[in-house]
Amino acid sequence: MTTSISAGFFETIALIFSNEKYLLMIWEGLQTTLLISLGAAALGLLLGLLVAIVKISNSKSKWMAVPRFICGVYTTIIRGTPMALQLFILTFVVFAIRGFPTTVTAIIAFGINSGAYVSENIRAGILSVDKGQTEAGRALGLSGAQTMMKIVIPQGMKNVIPAIGNELIALIKETSIVSMVGLFDLTQAAKVLGSGQNLATYFAPMMVVALFYLAIVYLLTWLIKIIEGRLRAGDKR
Repeated sequence: MTTSISAGFFETIALIFSNEKYLLMIWEGLQTTLLISLGAAALGLLLGLLVAIVKISNSKSKWMAVPRFICGVYTTIIRGTPMALQLFILTFVVFAIRGFPTTVTAIIAFGINSGAYVSENIRAGILSVDKGQTEAGRALGLSGAQTMMKIVIPQGMKNVIPAIGNELIALIKETSIVSMVGLFDLTQAAKVLGSGQNLATYFAPMMVVALFYLAIVYLLTWLIKIIEGRLRAGDKR
């Protein structure tokens, strides 16, 4: 029995990689996964940076109280509720508009979710920069905003690259739930390929798709290590 299952497993993997129709199906799913991941990552980084700057702002202006409160509520709610629930709310409530692209909704949902975590990473990185750096910038005649943008934030970002990298990796893996709102991603491609088949042939597509996820994560990890290495080399110089 074990031998027949193993044979069916490897035969199915060989069939997937040799059949153009199956490969196109996986390619379609991969495109959706990458599109949502990259779009959400870009939105999350931008949103996270803005939220972090607002939350650590030293401005005494009463006009900053409202943005700080909003940012605090945003990070608390997003980090305290399930990603699937957030995706459902945006898809079936907020953007339940006829003809509105579900892919765009998914990018927004994952971007908002990622931004909450990235903001805390960036905030921690900025706060880890020695206060002497800020004092030195002000002594050189830079304004508070200029000191923050030219001195503090660049140094803080160096400190949080590993944490942000981990968040991006988690984001890519979390996108596997988009099939729950009708999108055809890598995980859904595996489900379709294995539907109606026996255990051996159903398991094979899942393993093939798992290899694609693993390759994406490995590539991202490699890129992060290169960036870290170059930044360390720059510090040594």
